[in-house]
Amino acid sequence: MVLSKAVSESDMSVHSTFASRYVRASLPRYRMPENSIPKEAAYQIINDELMLDGNPRLNLASFVTTWMEPECDKLIMAAINKNYVDMDEYPVTTELQNRCVNMIAHLFHAPLGEDETAVGVGTVGSSEAIMLAGLAFKRRWQNKRKAEGKPFDKPNIITGANVQVCWEKFARYFEVELKEVKLRDGYYVMDPEKAVDMVDENTICVAAILGSTLNGEFEDVKLLNDLLDKKNKETGWETPIHVDAASGGFIAPFLYPELEWDFRLPWVKSINVSGHKYGLVYAGIGWCIWRNKEDLPEELIFHINYLGADQPTFTLNFSKGSSQVIAQYYQLIRHGFEGYRNIMENCHENAMVLKEGLVKTGRFDIVSKDEGVPLVAFSLKDRSRHDEFEISDMLRRFGWIVPAYTMPPDAQHVTVLRVVIREEFSRTLAERLVLDIEKVMYQLDALPSRLMPPVPPAPLLVVAKKSELETQRSVTEAWKKFVLAKRTNGVC
Repeated sequence: MVLSKAVSESDMSVHSTFASRYVRASLPRYRMPENSIPKEAAYQIINDELMLDGNPRLNLASFVTTWMEPECDKLIMAAINKNYVDMDEYPVTTELQNRCVNMIAHLFHAPLGEDETAVGVGTVGSSEAIMLAGLAFKRRWQNKRKAEGKPFDKPNIITGANVQVCWEKFARYFEVELKEVKLRDGYYVMDPEKAVDMVDENTICVAAILGSTLNGEFEDVKLLNDLLDKKNKETGWETPIHVDAASGGFIAPFLYPELEWDFRLPWVKSINVSGHKYGLVYAGIGWCIWRNKEDLPEELIFHINYLGADQPTFTLNFSKGSSQVIAQYYQLIRHGFEGYRNIMENCHENAMVLKEGLVKTGRFDIVSKDEGVPLVAFSLKDRSRHDEFEISDMLRRFGWIVPAYTMPPDAQHVTVLRVVIREEFSRTLAERLVLDIEKVMYQLDALPSRLMPPVPPAPLLVVAKKSELETQRSVTEAWKKFVLAKRTNGVC
C-alpha cells in the first residue's frame, strides 16, 4: 500500500509530447479517463514518465537484484500469467517451489533424513517470511503456556535495534512486545549477551540478523545459541532463535562455509532468506525454512479444495505470480554451488576495491566489516563543514543513488553512507564511483558550509546616502557576484 499524495494541485493532467500524434487531449492525472485511447498512446505516455526514474543498475541503496540473464527473463515472461496459488492447475510450478525449499534447506544444513522432505514455503519476500516465522513462534509459545496453565497474553520478541522495519511491523500487527538491544558506538549489531539477559518466560524467540541492513555485519549466532542454551537449561525455558538471513543467507554458505549460524545450531528453529537479494532473482520472492515439522504448528496451515485437489497453504496473501519461483529454480540449477560461490567472491572483491579506493582518499572511516554482506558503509572523518547527506545528494548528479542515514539508538550520532555491491556492479563501476566521490568532495570544499553557525549581525553603522549612480553600480556588482556563484555551484 502506498499513501498517495498529489504531485501538484495546479496541474491535474498528464501530457505527452510523442503521444500527441495519437491523441491530442490531455489525461486526468488522478481520475480514470472517460474514454479509451490507442494502445500506442498509453504506452508512450507511461514510457515518457518512467524515463525520469533512476537507473536500477546505479541504485546502490538496494540489495534487490536488478539484472538477470535473458534466458531467465524469457521464463519469467512465459509464466507471467500463472497464479501460483492454483497448485492443481500448475503442478509443475508447485513442484519447482518444493525443489527450491529442499535445496535451500540442505544449504542451511537442515537435519533431514535421506527421504525426508523439508518444511518451508515461498513468500513474496523476507517481510512475509518473517511474519510467518513470528506467527509460528507465537502460536507454539501460546500452546505451551496454555498446557502449563500459565498466562499467554504478553508475548515478547528480542532483536537488535538494527533490525529491518518488518520486525517492528510484525510486533505491532500481531501484538507482540518488541524488546530491542540498543547499539553503541563502534558496535552496530545486537550484543548476544545483552540479548540473552533480556530473555524471560514470555520471550517467543530471539531474532539474529545475518547481514545487518546498516553495515552488512553478521551477528554472532553461534555465541547467541551457546548463551541461550545455558539459560534454557538453567530456567527450563525453551527460547528458540530465528535467523533473519534476508541478505546473508545466500552469501555465508559460499564465502564462509565454516561459519556456524544455521540449523547446525540446535536452538535455530527457522530461517528466512530473500531470493530477490543475493538469491539473484528480481523482486518478489523470499523463503522461510523450518528446522522440522514440529516447529510449524499444524493449526496455522490451511487446507483448501475449491481450486481442485486438497492444497495446504501457509501464507499471508493468497494470489501471487509464479514467475519468481521459476526464476529462483533457474538460478539454483543454472549456477549451482560453484556458480554462486564465484558470484559472491566477485562481489566481495569489488567491495574491497571500493573500500580501498575510499580509504586512499583519506576522507572516510569505514564502518562495515570485511566479513559479511558485500557492501561498504563509510562516514566522514571531518564533519565540521559538510555531512554525509550532502554527499548523497550531490552524487545523484552523477546518476548514483547512495543512501545516507543515521544509526539507530544508542548510536544515532553516527551517520553513514552505504554502497551495496550486487552481481552487476563491476570493478570498473567501483573505480568510477570513487572518482565521482572525489569530485563531489572537491566541489563541497569550494562551497560554504551548511553546518557552520550563522554569522551574527554586524553592528548598525551610520552610512552616508549614496548617489543614484553609486547605488546602480553596487546593485550591478552584487548581481554579477550572484550569477558567478550560481555558475560555480551548478557545475556537475
